[in-house]
Amino acid sequence: MATLDGLPRLRDVIQRHGLDARKALGQNFLLDLNLTQKIARSAGSLEGVTVFEVGPGPGGLTRAILSLGAEKLVAVERDSRCLPALAEISDHYPERLEVIEGDALKIDFAALAREKSEGRPVKIIANLPYNVGTQLLLNWLLPEDGPEPGKQPWPPFWESLTLMFQREVGLRIVADETDDHYGRLGVLAGWRTQAHMVFDVPPQAFTPPPKVTSTVVHLTPRETPLPCDVAKLERVTLAAFGQRRKMLRQSLKPVGGETLLNAVGIDPQRRAETLSVEEFVAIANAL
Repeated sequence: MATLDGLPRLRDVIQRHGLDARKALGQNFLLDLNLTQKIARSAGSLEGVTVFEVGPGPGGLTRAILSLGAEKLVAVERDSRCLPALAEISDHYPERLEVIEGDALKIDFAALAREKSEGRPVKIIANLPYNVGTQLLLNWLLPEDGPEPGKQPWPPFWESLTLMFQREVGLRIVADETDDHYGRLGVLAGWRTQAHMVFDVPPQAFTPPPKVTSTVVHLTPRETPLPCDVAKLERVTLAAFGQRRKMLRQSLKPVGGETLLNAVGIDPQRRAETLSVEEFVAIANAL
């Protein structure tokens, strides 16, 4: 298949650089450049934008982001084997791609954005490694505290997140109390963002094919989420969904149980999956 950007086919790049996908790194490579273009387009216009990507691998999504006009792309890659392939893309798009070798879980992306964005809007677009995807999302949803404990900077440094997860995780991110997939992740994502699933990606689109379907999720920050101490909301949701089949008066015993629920007017006989984000915020604020 002819490429869209004049660079070699991804299969040829992988073969030339010996880039077998490694399970330990959660790697599954996307080789269809039409599909990577579709993912990148899901983030909206990239003109005049600084994009951050995690786990670019051989660079299929990287190439799509750059071909669609991103002003600058900062890619974080843990696997040093991929760096020569990414360097070829950098040469093709002079001064627009910067690759940082490192573990994305250990990177302060807010600080990196201040350093690299040059005042441009920031978007994060990534086919996240399955083994760290949820934790990375939480890091971006629940950044480090600002000057006051429990008071985190919001809106965040990013304008949007366009991320690929296992479909099961995507369903949990976008779920609310009307959905069987609703849980702690849905509360935290729903509190601070508006999230929706864009499209599914079948296993056969990857090399090697994973055992599950993937999905692209797009998240934009709520400008003014309901005021709440993050640590308290995390504590309440952890207790509530840790024993989700039990009534709240039992599952929330560690944080005040029936007394706390009565104080905010919530029936202690309800279960966690029936509470809205607003009700979880009310409980956390009453702690």
